[in-house]
Amino acid sequence: MKVAASPFSNSKSLKKLTMAGACLALCMLLPFLTGQIQQLGSALAPMHIPVLLCGFVCGPYYALVVGAVSPFLRHTLFGMPPLMPIGVSMCFELAVYGFISGLLYKVLPKKPAFIYVSLIAAMLVGRVVWGVARVLLTGVSGVAFSWHLFISGAFINAIPGIVVHIVLIPLIVMALKKADFLAD
Repeated sequence: MKVAASPFSNSKSLKKLTMAGACLALCMLLPFLTGQIQQLGSALAPMHIPVLLCGFVCGPYYALVVGAVSPFLRHTLFGMPPLMPIGVSMCFELAVYGFISGLLYKVLPKKPAFIYVSLIAAMLVGRVVWGVARVLLTGVSGVAFSWHLFISGAFINAIPGIVVHIVLIPLIVMALKKADFLAD
């Protein structure tokens, strides 16, 4: 009798699963570090970094799962972020960040400029999805959400995080690429 092979039986899948787990762990831990910076803590969007990196390192599907579960898991373990409407909308936003960064990195040429293209596209689409989720959750949560709140939350208040992501993530991805540590 032949036993079906596990999807995690090859070393590539095991490596991706392990790295996705490490990214999920970073989603739990990084907010503790940035939370010590009074004025910028949440504006640095610390959970976004490991999810975006997971897209580049593990591929779109692992990153989608890490992004979707990390706000729920962090809320369950530490009570933050508040689940409604912030945590739920973050689940959608982070899932899209991970999926888009991983998908575009997979299909675009492997040149440094396209790391930026993948990253910025993921950040833009993720922010739009976050805004749509917040609008849809308005009826459920009773918390009003306007165009002004979308622009403020997605772009103006997020400038420190956007800058950190655009500077830090491509550098890490290029270093991981040089070390031959990225998904195919």
